[in-house]
Amino acid sequence: MSVSPSEDSSAPHLRMVWAQARDHVIGNGSGMPWHVPEDMKHFVQVTRRNTVLMGRATWESLTPKFRPLPGRRNIVLSRDPDFVAEGAEVARTLDEALDLVGDGADVLGGGSIYAAVHDVASEAIVTEFDADAIGTVRAPELDPKHWRAAETSEWETSESGHIDGWDGPVRYRFIRYERI
Repeated sequence: MSVSPSEDSSAPHLRMVWAQARDHVIGNGSGMPWHVPEDMKHFVQVTRRNTVLMGRATWESLTPKFRPLPGRRNIVLSRDPDFVAEGAEVARTLDEALDLVGDGADVLGGGSIYAAVHDVASEAIVTEFDADAIGTVRAPELDPKHWRAAETSEWETSESGHIDGWDGPVRYRFIRYERI
């Protein structure tokens, strides 16, 4: 029998955090196809002082000076037995990672990590860009039968942000989803 995270008080609180374009693109395989300072500021505010869980590719896509992400407990999930993430803890399986996170964590991706935790996550914090992006990694679908938008900010326009392959202004908003 499957137990939802809200029914199992011993399950860690997992909150998925990502930014996506209109077409649900979250990455291009080597990083994010955009730079939007307002999104980065929001990301820091949301994740600061929290445990963060990410896959090896997401870890490696971080600028080396930001590895580990400062002000956070970093856990990296990798099946490679020789992988070392200096300044972070490494888990070899999802179960091991969930044991390490304790009460909860912000899940930072990538796509396969979101897919692995999607059914047990209880919240998602999404930056949505009103633009298309070039990329192959997509965000998981948040089915309205299981998720509801609890908070949605107004659309704003970034003064200095850009999205690869997009010529227009970068409009964005923040949405907090809760599992129903």
